[in-house]
Amino acid sequence: MDPINNTGSEQLFSATLQNSANLESLANSALSNGIDLYIQKDYKGAIKEFQRSIGLSPNSSYSTEATEYMANAYLQLDDAENAIKTYQRTISLNTTNDELHIKLGNLYYARKRYQEAQHEYEKAVHLNPTAQSHYSLGQAYLENGSYADARTQFSKVHQLDPESPNGRYGIGLAYSKEERYEDAIRMFKDAVGRKKDFYDAYAEMGYAYADLGQMDEAQKIVDFLDSKESGLADILSGYMYKVDPPKFSFVDPRSTFLRAMPRNTLLSTLDDYLANAGASKTFSMIFQFDKEMDRESVEDTVNWTIKRSSGSGPGEMYNFGFPVPDTEVTLSLFPDYVFYDAETFSATVKFTIKQNENADGTIDPSHIEFSFKGKDKYGQTMDADFDQVTGFSGIA
Repeated sequence: MDPINNTGSEQLFSATLQNSANLESLANSALSNGIDLYIQKDYKGAIKEFQRSIGLSPNSSYSTEATEYMANAYLQLDDAENAIKTYQRTISLNTTNDELHIKLGNLYYARKRYQEAQHEYEKAVHLNPTAQSHYSLGQAYLENGSYADARTQFSKVHQLDPESPNGRYGIGLAYSKEERYEDAIRMFKDAVGRKKDFYDAYAEMGYAYADLGQMDEAQKIVDFLDSKESGLADILSGYMYKVDPPKFSFVDPRSTFLRAMPRNTLLSTLDDYLANAGASKTFSMIFQFDKEMDRESVEDTVNWTIKRSSGSGPGEMYNFGFPVPDTEVTLSLFPDYVFYDAETFSATVKFTIKQNENADGTIDPSHIEFSFKGKDKYGQTMDADFDQVTGFSGIA
């Protein structure tokens, strides 16, 4: 070995280290200056300092921090594209930094650019398969509709960090997307068992109960969250209102059809004008809904039917099951027209009753069945247990 050449190499190596240390010191100084300017809301000045910091030492820990601050400064200036380019440039200089891919993915995700977010998270998982990177990738798969792939990622989160609730929570989210609500609830219960104050998991459990139609269980969660995270409670309550099928609440007493009258009621009893042969009279039934309805659906007469009750319960059949007399009149299956009042959530249904030529027409008002098969404002169809009304049985 040549002692002279060896000494020269050592001196060169030492000088390189010294230069690197000096550059890192300058990078740190530029980063500090940039942070000070950022705090003072001088975002353009801060960006220049962050650029200098990254340029001085692109592979140091200061580079990652400067990149994040610089991207946030661009976002403060409402310049998302340059924020994205900031991460892309730093990644090109530091190709093995998985954290940068996560942060860029988060930026895409926040802007609902889920395919691009997924691409960055996949790179992060490839570089460093941590629980965080798998969880982020699972969230992107959820947004992109790849639910089975999402469950795979969340299962890996659970394997890597079994004490954390995040894996089970993520699997629950995927099950909910797949409409496997009972499986989702099981996962959310597991998550809150691991972290008692995991209120987001409680809320998701509430959504699953609501989607199952178990509104009493969902309401219990609303009541629990109300004193813990009132914002989550309010959102869950609103979701319950949205997905709960609409129902008839009651019939407004201002209705002009005497629906409580018994069988063999003369039409002239309903209105004096119907004492005349061949006379016609328009009546109204005013139905109150329990939530806001879709006007077009409510006012579409085809969604309504008016017919003789065929109920099989005690006394529920038209004319109480006795033979229908020849004098009995028949109503049109559909109403004449319907008006929906959006302020009161009520529908006024107008229909016509016509007297026969002998002026002795009869009807069983208490067993005339009014039903509605339309939708509410949110596209939910009527609750099948509360979409019919008769005078005898009430709302059913």
